[in-house]
Amino acid sequence: QVQLVESGGGLVQSGGSLRLSCAASGRTFSMAAMGWFRQAPGKEREFVASISRSGNTTYYADSVKGRFTISRDNAKNTITLQMNSLIPEDTAVYYCAARSSGVAPMSSSSYKYWGQGTQVTVSS
Repeated sequence: QVQLVESGGGLVQSGGSLRLSCAASGRTFSMAAMGWFRQAPGKEREFVASISRSGNTTYYADSVKGRFTISRDNAKNTITLQMNSLIPEDTAVYYCAARSSGVAPMSSSSYKYWGQGTQVTVSS
């Protein structure tokens, strides 16, 4: 079993930055691929970024590529999402997700464990 807790959300002006963190607990964290997803009001949950077990492979949605960076620290059982050049369209609840295999898929259905989410609001 894996438990995930996100933090770091908040209100920021357009062009600003935020850093989200996801703290994981459970005996399989070091073996898990992780991902970030987001859901805006009235929209479906969408993929943002994912990272492999080793951290050597990352994937990004086209909408955030070049602005967001996902990373992980297996020793501290955390992953982070550095978000720069934020725009109002980035406003959403951001969720951390994990799976037991090392592949880092972009489909939400591939992830078994989910956090409760953290709100990110970007004002224009």
